[in-house]
Amino acid sequence: MRILPRFNLFKRTYVIGVLNVTPDSFSDGGQFLNKGSALRQALSLAKDGADIIDVGGESTRPGAGDISVRDELSRVIPVIRAIAGRLDIPISVDTRKAEVAEEAIKAGAGIVNDTSGLKYDKRMAEVVAKAKAFIIIMHMRGEPKSMQANPRYNDVVKDIISDLKVSMGLAKTAGVAGDKIIIDPGIGFGKTLEHNLEILNRLEEFKKLKLPICIGTSRKSFIGRVLGVKNPDERLAGTIATCAMSIMKGANLIRVHDVKEAVQAARMIDRILAQGAI
Repeated sequence: MRILPRFNLFKRTYVIGVLNVTPDSFSDGGQFLNKGSALRQALSLAKDGADIIDVGGESTRPGAGDISVRDELSRVIPVIRAIAGRLDIPISVDTRKAEVAEEAIKAGAGIVNDTSGLKYDKRMAEVVAKAKAFIIIMHMRGEPKSMQANPRYNDVVKDIISDLKVSMGLAKTAGVAGDKIIIDPGIGFGKTLEHNLEILNRLEEFKKLKLPICIGTSRKSFIGRVLGVKNPDERLAGTIATCAMSIMKGANLIRVHDVKEAVQAARMIDRILAQGAI
């Protein structure tokens, strides 16, 4: 298992490179289905400056259905093993299933990125705690299949913070150390266009939870709607804009497909913020 080094997640921005080994992810589905192509992409992400590689075997795009544990394991475990054998870089597994997380950790992952915020599988928090792994607790209203069916909030930021506190409680009750918990407000997961924009505009309010904040806006549909860009691959400029905004508002990690450009943007903003702190 690649345990995260003692990163100071509050000192600079860390970039997570997305590696979807799925046939149906909204942007890169089908591109990295075999171990060879997935490993080549992981090597490319690392070369471009990724601090972490996030491997996902189940699409959580709006409208996506569940897949079996067996299918998810067959997709992610060979890839994680291959990456761990070639790269000395922290690996994250993007999964809601405790069994997948458990096997991924054995294969070399040190971070679990749970889009359900520990609410899909009751064993997940226990698995993470036992392995002393890191956990990214993401917020999602409902299931991927139905999450975009008229999502409603009284106050989107306050409601998400309240839900995240519940997930944080699950993690801590299971024994996950507080310094191994990262939160993610879940842009695009059970949120309207207006909700997503408001979350980004009010991101600094999540600092009250006193945990590192991860943001994943990369190529998402809300960017396409704002800019009138249908092809996810053509949403780079919008993605970088949202990443820049997120960092300025307090994000500590950004999860992206286009690592090289995101790393450059993050380093530039980090330097500007550091200069202002002198």
